Amino acid sequence: MFTGIVNGIGTVLSIKKKKKSNSYMVQIPFNLSKDLKIGASVAHNGCCLTIRLIDNNYIVCDAIEETLKNTNLAILNVGDKVNIERSVKYGDEIGGHIISGHIINTIQVSKVLNFDNNYVLWLKVNNMKLMKYIFYKGFICIDGISLTVGDIIKDEFSVHIIPQTLLSTTIKDKKNGSILNLEIDFYTKTIVDTTERLIQKRI
Repeated sequence: MFTGIVNGIGTVLSIKKKKKSNSYMVQIPFNLSKDLKIGASVAHNGCCLTIRLIDNNYIVCDAIEETLKNTNLAILNVGDKVNIERSVKYGDEIGGHIISGHIINTIQVSKVLNFDNNYVLWLKVNNMKLMKYIFYKGFICIDGISLTVGDIIKDEFSVHIIPQTLLSTTIKDKKNGSILNLEIDFYTKTIVDTTERLIQKRI
């Protein structure tokens, strides 16, 4: 499990592409490699991956076909930056919200607004069915970052980015057309789905 509070930014050093999987070597900040072990879970742009190899602050993880189909890992290139978060430990402070690291789909940046120290991203959902889980002031996870939903219009919604998040994540580099990973809040999804099932039973 994760919290959506990005620990640092990693750099993709190599990508080995196979028929139905990719292997990524990523250089992470030295402080994040402390006590890291093979088999540990590390979020890359919010996507939970398992470490296969470790060499100092270099880690290698594999992404299978299902992951590549539903995330932006498939479009990464050597030299790209990724948001890194280590899995939460019992007793750790949860500054964001509980995140599984299971990306549900990707979204696209439709507009970037930066004025009077206000940085706002407008994001377009690729699958309109997901909009029922997105609520004003609700939790949302974008590229591994715990954010709060702002305005909602049809198949788009906005998020407001604070200066610390701009400084410590890759969100500052996103432009119109950028593809980001989306994870819906688990509890919101559960409530919506349960309510729908109860309504259907009464019809």
